[in-house]
Amino acid sequence: MTATFWCATSRDAVRVTGQDAVSYLQSQLSQDLDPLAVGASAWSLLLQPNGRLDALLRVRRTGDEELVVDVDRGWGEAVLARLQRFRIRVAAELEPAELGVVAVRGEGLALPPGAEPAWWGPECGFDLLEAEAGPPAGVAAGDAAALEAARVAAGWPAIGREITEQTIPAELGPLLDLAVSFTKGCYPGQELVERMNSRGASAPRTVRRLAAEGGSLSIGDVVTDEGREVGTVTSAAGGAALAVVNRAVEPGAQVSVAGTPARVLPLH
Repeated sequence: MTATFWCATSRDAVRVTGQDAVSYLQSQLSQDLDPLAVGASAWSLLLQPNGRLDALLRVRRTGDEELVVDVDRGWGEAVLARLQRFRIRVAAELEPAELGVVAVRGEGLALPPGAEPAWWGPECGFDLLEAEAGPPAGVAAGDAAALEAARVAAGWPAIGREITEQTIPAELGPLLDLAVSFTKGCYPGQELVERMNSRGASAPRTVRRLAAEGGSLSIGDVVTDEGREVGTVTSAAGGAALAVVNRAVEPGAQVSVAGTPARVLPLH
């Protein structure tokens, strides 16, 4: 990802308020929220009790008793329903919201005050989340297609693509270092996460980036290795793609994607 651009977009959100707002989300999310200062944010996973993923989300502390959880568009209702399900005798109110975002993507960008690092970190760009935020001066406008291409190139998983109701956290590899605390208290799904981490166990499948050696890749393309089916493309942008593949398919491997040669890259 080399070209720098901005794109106006939005994310679904859930606002959580009340004296138990922090403690309730702390009991539900994989990330440790106790050290989160007002104005700070962190990525987290929201899991089912069996350890499968409900959502990858960002949680921001916007006040002493207020947090905003934002998630990929189209998934806010599901996140709200999941959080409501376990809210029993808790002094916290949950309400849906929509979050306007000016997404700025590119390499070597300085992180402005108040901006949120994008995806894996500032090396991917940043998000301006305030309603009055405008595009940064001197940066060209992009569109949704450019933003999607940047996501694929960065190797950032999306709900409904790389993340489904069958996904377990271990399939997302390096994302666990960003979105999971292994020192906090209990939360739904923790047992599976902790067990696989303590044993150094790998999931049967994993998410990888693919780089086509000529030609374009498409969602749904079958990935094969020496004629054996090993995975499926879940996101694509030209010659770059994300795919869920067999754990034996290591970075550096040469595979075929619907007949197009491609190289396997780590997710991050």
